Amino acid sequence: MNPPMETVEPFPDTGLPDAAVAGVLDDIGHAFRNNPLAMLGLCAIGLLVLVALLAPWITPHDPYLVDLNQRLLAPSWHHWLGTDKFGRDLLTRILYGTRISLMVGLIPSFLAMLIGTLLGIVSGFYGGKTDFAIMRLADVMIAFPSLLLAMVVMYTLGASLINIFIALSVVGWAGTARVVRAQTLSLRNKAFIEAAHANGVRRHVIMGRHIFPNVLPTLIVLFSLGIPEAIMWESTLSFLGVGAQPAHPQLGLLVANGKAYLFSAPWVAIAPGVAILITVLAFNFMGDGLRDALDPYMKD
Repeated sequence: MNPPMETVEPFPDTGLPDAAVAGVLDDIGHAFRNNPLAMLGLCAIGLLVLVALLAPWITPHDPYLVDLNQRLLAPSWHHWLGTDKFGRDLLTRILYGTRISLMVGLIPSFLAMLIGTLLGIVSGFYGGKTDFAIMRLADVMIAFPSLLLAMVVMYTLGASLINIFIALSVVGWAGTARVVRAQTLSLRNKAFIEAAHANGVRRHVIMGRHIFPNVLPTLIVLFSLGIPEAIMWESTLSFLGVGAQPAHPQLGLLVANGKAYLFSAPWVAIAPGVAILITVLAFNFMGDGLRDALDPYMKD
């Protein structure tokens, strides 16, 4: 006989009180203290954010300045990671490219989370034809190859940073909607929801004040794990030539531009590739720590 599934007590009707917030923060702190990789990922992300914000002040080079006399220089004291085919300092371009990667990771993930959360709560709460229509649309989005769909959006709208945000938001909302719908279905028949109905509380208030706080921990985990996925998608699109334009020092684009020199000047492609690897691993490690802290089935 299977053991009974562990249940999570809903937060009080007034939302997340101070005690609940403190408990969540304590759980996160405990999980990170007991997970060295999660702490390493958190520190790496903090360092990446700091370096990206301070890039103009910590590097003496211009990321866009072309100097053909300095092209394809090997790593040295003056150019720590060497230069590219146009003589631009590679470390400087990677630092500026990290800015773009962080924006691409955060903004589309947030937009996809917002769309998926709204549609998931509406679908699970109302049910019936509304649920059927939203979930069939989500099924179509999930069944369609994500990379191909993102490429179609980029080809249709044009290659630009704003359109990357739109493409990745369109691709990423369906998974969140399905998870939120499942949690909403398990919550809508709870006693505190029925009590809110009996007291004449409007439906949008119930969804916003009573259901949303209970799915928020899951959304935090999904958001943290969606960031590295968005970074990888954007790097792939840029590598294929439908992402950021060459003027932008985007990491995937740097790898694409450097692949022709993989044997003669390997640092041009390897350095930005390692930067992508470190960024994605850091967010994955942090996401694992958040999952351990916020997922009740991961707790002892």
